[in-house]
Amino acid sequence: MVEKLNRLLSPKSIAVIGGGDWCRLVIEQCRKMGFAGDIWPVHPKAEEMAGLPVYRHIEDLPSAPDASFIGVNRFITIEAVRLLSERGAGGAVCFASGFLEAEAEDAEGADLQQQLLDAAGDMPILGPNCYGFVNYLDGALLWPDQHGGVATDSGVAIVTQSSNIAINMTMQKRGVPVAYVVTAGNQAQSGVAHIGQALLEDPRVTALGLHIEGFGDLRAFEDLAAKARELGKPIVALKVGKSEQAQAATVSHTASLAGGDAGASALLSRLGIARVDSIPEFLETLKLLHVVGRLPSNRIASISCSGGEASLAADTAHGRGVVFPALNDRQKTDLRDALGPMVALANPLDYHTYIWRDAEAMTKAWGAIMDPDIAMTLLVVDTPREDRCDASDWECTIQAAIGAKEQTGTNVAMVATLPELLPEGVADRLMAAGVVPLMGLSEAIMACEAAALPAAGETPPICLPTETVSPELLPEAEAKSRLSWHGLRTPHFKRAASTGAARAAAVDIGFPVVLKGEGVAHKTEAGAVVLNLMNGQAVSDTAAAMPTDHFLIEEMITDAVAELLIGVVKDPAHGFVMTLAAGGILTEIMQDSASLLLPATDDMIDTALNSLRISKLLDGYRGAPPADRGAIFKAIRAIEAYVLAKAEGLEEIEINPLLCTPDDAVAADALMRRKD
Repeated sequence: MVEKLNRLLSPKSIAVIGGGDWCRLVIEQCRKMGFAGDIWPVHPKAEEMAGLPVYRHIEDLPSAPDASFIGVNRFITIEAVRLLSERGAGGAVCFASGFLEAEAEDAEGADLQQQLLDAAGDMPILGPNCYGFVNYLDGALLWPDQHGGVATDSGVAIVTQSSNIAINMTMQKRGVPVAYVVTAGNQAQSGVAHIGQALLEDPRVTALGLHIEGFGDLRAFEDLAAKARELGKPIVALKVGKSEQAQAATVSHTASLAGGDAGASALLSRLGIARVDSIPEFLETLKLLHVVGRLPSNRIASISCSGGEASLAADTAHGRGVVFPALNDRQKTDLRDALGPMVALANPLDYHTYIWRDAEAMTKAWGAIMDPDIAMTLLVVDTPREDRCDASDWECTIQAAIGAKEQTGTNVAMVATLPELLPEGVADRLMAAGVVPLMGLSEAIMACEAAALPAAGETPPICLPTETVSPELLPEAEAKSRLSWHGLRTPHFKRAASTGAARAAAVDIGFPVVLKGEGVAHKTEAGAVVLNLMNGQAVSDTAAAMPTDHFLIEEMITDAVAELLIGVVKDPAHGFVMTLAAGGILTEIMQDSASLLLPATDDMIDTALNSLRISKLLDGYRGAPPADRGAIFKAIRAIEAYVLAKAEGLEEIEINPLLCTPDDAVAADALMRRKD
């Protein structure tokens, strides 16, 4: 069992092992941050390093260091880790590369990483192939480069798999108070989730941000989500891997398997972790979460002195998970009193410039639109650039924002439509008063959406992916038979090995029937599926024209009000991903789908179904009867039950279409790929 990370991340003594500029910079950055503990350079030949006396060997150190930066080549790194572990050190940062992330170019990499793990034993390590960490709360860091952060009493913690992204994030000028930045590199031992859980346990950490290339240990992420739920601390993730290029880069960079993006989204949603798509959105969301925590709803308001900005705010929010509710009677009354009869009242609101420079009047107007029913009020203000303009006229906006916050006690943010038009000094003043300084209108809207994601409840453990196999495609009849044993409703069917037998089977089933040619890929394109055959002659003639002599004859379902696709694929990175989508010929046309991981709760299934555009048909559209939602649930649960019972060897299931009728849900077609 690996020890906890406390000693490593909050050290009282630091050993710096190796020479050169990287190790020298670790010492210099420790001094610059005012680290008050001991720093012990280790090098077999040097007499001093950065003005400090050098120890020849790890064995010569006065005691076991709490944290060690190992800045030597990969082979010596393994030996250094072994010696530190034997001495009872608190942990180490492994800077060297050339381990598992280099496996494609160097077959020795994977073996060396295993040797590193064996050498570490119970001692925590970060990396290899990582920069280390900066602890801005205690002024302790193992960081071989510059960084842009400053000491703080509380703030957000950031864990990244990329050291370069971590460096860039420390250079932000957005007023985000950062408590920790930790890089995970290859995650050979301490993964992103493990590190994140340790950081959440620090009471000075208000929120956690994760940059994720690949998830690795899914159970660790479930534990992280449970810890966040227990502590009431939100998590936001920047997950890469949507593009094929990003997935390829991920594998070569950190040896993490990115997996399918639908699976990644489903996993984050299940864990209650908000997902954003860019570093600016990531930082703005963390800033908002630090100041006010999770938002109680997705209801927001916007007020600006420009009709153009009001329209832009509305359009920026269009299609996002936030809403601008209509003004209530109290807001209208107070706004009219503050602004007079010349301003058209709406949300988003253009309050014009009649009250500009009058901080008291602006405070009254801005406070009037704020309301307990609004989760966040956005005050849209762009400050002139300081190098060429005089921003003194904008002092009224800072005073009004702070005053309105003090008067109402509600959540409020000052938003610059252009990120560079909210100076860092202004951001610091606003933050100190509890006003969120948000830089960029689109980033602000995204931050509100992410912060409004409800905390996840307890969910059953994810069904972990099984070993990947080379599957076989089961005949449709066999796939249907297996699924029907678990409760899936399929049409009554018979198999036949001649046109005559097909005709006889159709008579037994009863007309109308569906005739399918077995063993034919892409049946529709090959003319190997024909619907609504009404008599025996039609069956014989149709069978004779098909490119096969083996047939499946099925009951024809005629009263469907909607068609769904239910698919399950084994995602080697995330588990078994179920996709619900518009089915039949609409699948490719509409691209209307939602994904979730198995097993799923009723709420997850309901949410997924309701998110589909085709859900209007399921609910009854323009006077048509609704589909039987209970029967649809039964079909979904039957497929889930099969997956959970027969996961070993399973690669894929697809039901398309599931014919949804007013009183039934029938799997008209079934595909299954597995290895028994």
